Amino acid sequence: MTAPEDGNSPIEVLLVEDDPGDVLMTQEAFEEHKLRNRLNVVSDGAEALAYLRREGRYADAVLPDLILLDLNLPRRDGREVLEEIKRDEALRRIPVVVLTTSQADEDILRSYQLHANAYVAKPVDFEQFISVVRQIDEFFVSVVKLPPRG
Repeated sequence: MTAPEDGNSPIEVLLVEDDPGDVLMTQEAFEEHKLRNRLNVVSDGAEALAYLRREGRYADAVLPDLILLDLNLPRRDGREVLEEIKRDEALRRIPVVVLTTSQADEDILRSYQLHANAYVAKPVDFEQFISVVRQIDEFFVSVVKLPPRG
């Protein structure tokens, strides 16, 4: 299977987020704005890597076209997950947007050193959060040409 050829086809998005409230807001952003992209959710870093490597219960998972990654995760934190993704030949081409509450310079710098494609601080306000998710979606679906799925 390949990634969409045009900006009108849905893409697979993997959200790696342990906060149920942020998961719900992201799901609502997709629903509220009629985003056709498929949103899959995992709640910790180890689960994210199992999903991406199609291990265990994720054996039939479709590789995502885009990953939204929180930094502060249980089991394996987002920095470790990002490092593993970008070190893996089969995964490194997948764009990773770090979507986190941290605005610390060291987190921003480290994320880019680990080859994050973008770093976005999560707004606390619901409407702003919805707007940020929509802008990420518009950019990666309408503007950017994504690589084909492996």
